[in-house]
Amino acid sequence: MWAVQITRTGGPEVLDLVELETPRPGPGEILVRNQAIGINFIDTYHRTGLYPVKLPSGLGMEAAGEVVEVGEGVTRFATGDLAAYASGPIGAYGDYHVVKAGRAVKPPAGISAEVAAAALLKGMTAEFLLCRCFVVQRGQPILVHAAAGGVGSILVQWAKALGAVVIATVGSKDKAERAHSLGADHTILYREQDVAAEVRRLTAGEGVPVVYDSVGAATFEASLASLARRGMMVSYGNASGPAPAILPARLSQLGSVFLTRPTLGDYVATTEALDASAEALFQMIASGQVRIDIGQTFPLTEVRRAHEALEGRETVGASLLIP
Repeated sequence: MWAVQITRTGGPEVLDLVELETPRPGPGEILVRNQAIGINFIDTYHRTGLYPVKLPSGLGMEAAGEVVEVGEGVTRFATGDLAAYASGPIGAYGDYHVVKAGRAVKPPAGISAEVAAAALLKGMTAEFLLCRCFVVQRGQPILVHAAAGGVGSILVQWAKALGAVVIATVGSKDKAERAHSLGADHTILYREQDVAAEVRRLTAGEGVPVVYDSVGAATFEASLASLARRGMMVSYGNASGPAPAILPARLSQLGSVFLTRPTLGDYVATTEALDASAEALFQMIASGQVRIDIGQTFPLTEVRRAHEALEGRETVGASLLIP
């Protein structure tokens, strides 16, 4: 089998396509022949060493494909089933991958491998951000950064389905048009406009009760300055670099605000929680309230180019690698 491997951390140049022996599933595991592989910013964090991994290492957390072998004791899947996974182990960038049966889900009829691989990690992230980390209420204004991206585009649609007023930041006029097409009520060009000032203008000076920030360093201060009293800043990404450290006293000075740094793994830590989150996502897709837009696909052989495009903010919606 062919798989992507890193032996050192760094830029896209450290991504190598190597030939490896096809693994076999152990007890409680399944072997998936990947048909589509999701590309996510967390993959770049592993590649650069921001999130350390033991080297040499595979890459990738998310994919979907056919179950070709099941390990001892597995009853959750049978050979021939479509399986999707998004919570590891690392190594999805390849023709095959072994995952624990309890960490994979079976997409319902009508959900293709491509949609599942594009949707699962990003969509379950949107689910826990909107429905559990901070419970968005109808009529509430919220701020969503990188609204034309993979997670952001799902957040905008799901938040609108919940009845929120969505203020979206984007990096270009084209992406602003895309955010509006997804349902955003207002857009802010964060490279050209004062984000916090615009948020205050749009909320009659009050600010928003929650900010969803996947950008990190470049938007951190603007996010804090956009919060209403006792608002919550949800910092869940580092697209522009890690968010800076902050003294706890600043949170009180800004209006007794909250700062959280959640990860998907803590919200789908059990098979029951994983199934519930995935089911909520698939129901939103089936209802038509959330549309999964696969903006670009790359053959596995062009993995370096895929990472360059993602980090260069050249992508819209979800990106896939195709083995």
